[in-house]
Amino acid sequence: MGHEAMHKAWRLLALQRYLFRTPRGYRTSELADLFNVGQRTINRDLQDLQSAPFRLPLVQEEAPDWRWHLMAGARFQLPPLQLTLQEGAALYLAARLLDQASDEPNPFVNRALEALAKVLPAAVGDEIQRLVTARPQQEAGSFADIFEVVTLGWATGRVVHIWHRSANSEHIHDYRLHPYLIEASAVGYATYAIGWASWFTAVHTFKLERIVRAELTAEVFEIPPNFDGEALLRTAWGIAYAEPGAPLERVRLKFSPDVTRRVKESHWHPSQELADTSDGGCVLTVEVGHAWEMVPWIRGWGAACEVLAPEDLRERVAEELKQAAALYG
Repeated sequence: MGHEAMHKAWRLLALQRYLFRTPRGYRTSELADLFNVGQRTINRDLQDLQSAPFRLPLVQEEAPDWRWHLMAGARFQLPPLQLTLQEGAALYLAARLLDQASDEPNPFVNRALEALAKVLPAAVGDEIQRLVTARPQQEAGSFADIFEVVTLGWATGRVVHIWHRSANSEHIHDYRLHPYLIEASAVGYATYAIGWASWFTAVHTFKLERIVRAELTAEVFEIPPNFDGEALLRTAWGIAYAEPGAPLERVRLKFSPDVTRRVKESHWHPSQELADTSDGGCVLTVEVGHAWEMVPWIRGWGAACEVLAPEDLRERVAEELKQAAALYG
């Protein structure tokens, strides 16, 4: 794709984002100023957005405003992707993992898999299509509606009004959320939104499965330049990260020789250190924001994993194993 074509592709995607970001719409002259191009160019772009592959439903108001805006029910469309076979396979595997790591049905995952199946070689695509159609069809429900609203707010920089139920209470509280990042976590089999939230007046994490209602507002936001989601999540075992500047917990786990090879096969955390022990086992050391988030993973190793530190984590795991043992006499 030539430089001019790439520039136009970028402009069409950015133009679509502006239209979703500002429901009242824009005059052609305003859009031309935003992109530093002529009005004839913008008019052609607007026509292109209404054609394949975007097929964006646009309408222009009558005089005197002549504003272009989206029709009700419009959905943000991505341009065609040029992927290698391996890149398509990677996206397929990512979608499958997301589907398995979610305890709420998400029809958008199925649609993504169906779209991938259409562009992959028939021998592969047909098998993916059979896999998708063989699964129970997931109807759009409250979680799908919330997922759609929050991801649209994330992509277009629009504030989302959410009603959220906390983990330990039936009380529902509403917040104005600036979604900076969407993150899936296999630890909690859930999807999370991270961003600035009213009432907390700080960056906070919300589990999408606990949001009972979500609405896009006309208010817009910008992600602060000092927000670094990757650095934030680097301190988490799953999703529970440490606040910037807060101390990390140093966790040391001793694994028996029987599972050491398996432990060494995976990279579990950015901070991990592995050391061999004299009996053929190993010690895994990580630094995380909240050690309690590791408990289910530690528990899964059973007697093959011993918590060496910190002491409160050791006591918690020991108590849980004692209670589990009591169930079996």
